[in-house]
Amino acid sequence: MRTTGILIVALVLAGCTAPPKQSSLTTVPPPPPTTTTAPSLLDFPPRPRAVPLDTVDPCAVLTEEQRVSLSLDNPPSAYVEPSFGSARACTIRSTTSGNVARLALVVVSGADVWLSENAQVDYTVGTIEGFTAITVRTPDVHDVCNVEVDVADGQFLDVMFRDGGNSTAVQQDHLCLGALRVAEAAMASLLQKR
Repeated sequence: MRTTGILIVALVLAGCTAPPKQSSLTTVPPPPPTTTTAPSLLDFPPRPRAVPLDTVDPCAVLTEEQRVSLSLDNPPSAYVEPSFGSARACTIRSTTSGNVARLALVVVSGADVWLSENAQVDYTVGTIEGFTAITVRTPDVHDVCNVEVDVADGQFLDVMFRDGGNSTAVQQDHLCLGALRVAEAAMASLLQKR
């Protein structure tokens, strides 16, 4: 009797598993795998106008009044910045805060270079006077912050603000605010002069 019960259970279970039916509908092949591409660069909104930097003196961008209001009280010092394609640059130190501002007039590439994967930076995008402005922080470098302003095709204003060796390290958020303030003043000056 026990064998008969097992046989009945086996037959019932076998009846529950019917062979798969053939569908009369044609099966749709799976979609092709998606291809991954490098992220596209951010499309900047149109500039209010172009502000070419080719003939600008970097040490004359900020007026004396602007430098005083930004506590940049040492005389500006011009030099050439090799890391930006020999860009004309100017550095100004503050004896009050110990911080240093640097303006570089980059005419060999656009500001979108900072958005490429190769730049390996953290950035946020905003605007200054209607021009796209990118605040750039380099990972593991906490004593500097840059603001890059897209001023013309293939040109940008680079504003760096760094801790000039203060006894107490300046927080990077404060440095980024300083860079933004200098960039705002520089753009106001450039727009007035051009």
